[in-house]
Amino acid sequence: MKNRIRVERAEVRMTQQQLADAIGVSRQTINAIESGKFVPSTVLALKMAQIFEKPVEEIFMLDDED
Repeated sequence: MKNRIRVERAEVRMTQQQLADAIGVSRQTINAIESGKFVPSTVLALKMAQIFEKPVEEIFMLDDED
């Protein structure tokens, strides 16, 4: 699964730690999601979409292999 979290964070000048604090996870979790090593739960994906005020589909995209 691809994602635009790093881009979305940059647009609002938010650090990984700030995003992690806002949704209740560790900074390492945000890093793992951004790098594609971890696929977030639906709840986490929805929380991120809410933070960035965008639909989930604009932040997370399926790969051909998904």
